[in-house]
Amino acid sequence: MSITATEISTGATTRAARTETATAPETAGPRPSFLPLIVDVAVPVGSYYLLKNGFGMSTMAALGWSSVVPAVRTVWSVVKERKANALAALILLVNVVGLALSLVAGDPRLMLAKDSGVSSVIGIGVLVSVRLGRPMMTQGMKPFLVKGDVARAAAWDRLVAGSEAFRKAERTFSLVWGTVLLSECVAKAVGAYTLPIDTMVWLGTVVTIASMVLAFLLSGRFAVVPMQKMLEHEVAAEAGKQS
Repeated sequence: MSITATEISTGATTRAARTETATAPETAGPRPSFLPLIVDVAVPVGSYYLLKNGFGMSTMAALGWSSVVPAVRTVWSVVKERKANALAALILLVNVVGLALSLVAGDPRLMLAKDSGVSSVIGIGVLVSVRLGRPMMTQGMKPFLVKGDVARAAAWDRLVAGSEAFRKAERTFSLVWGTVLLSECVAKAVGAYTLPIDTMVWLGTVVTIASMVLAFLLSGRFAVVPMQKMLEHEVAAEAGKQS
């Protein structure tokens, strides 16, 4: 990728990398963003209906085979990163255990309900981390706000140490995500045992997407935006002291 090339010390390589970036097709950029959505959503749902309606497989078999690609993707992400990824490992564990229980029980509804187990375990973990004073979701939010800037990183540390408003917004971010994930769990678990299986296969995806959108909107409104403003104010104040 061009961003890697710019890190090479030679000026010629840097200029070449910039030229490559400038001339790259605009359509190449969105690929990484859409790939997880395709693999995690389109492939499982589409393969379920293809195997069940197109190849005449049983509901149980179709659900099982349609879970293979997401499981492989989870394993691959762990291997590729070569580091302990708590959330990826947790999702993998819940998927494997849920699949095993479903096969033993022979209940396709349990296979649908086990997906909500991922949300519930992660949601509880996030809420517990807030209670312990170490909000789990901060790890994903901080790089977005700091943007790799040294001044913003220093401002973050000062605000965490001395601003209760900043710490409250930080806790709110994780509280929103934990609550939404638990709510998603309840909705999908209830639907798995009260609605037709064919309906829940696509409706579960809709619930997940709606939950993510809601979490992004609420956490952005009540946590990210206030924290961003406080960071900018802190950076400006520190720059004024040094000038």
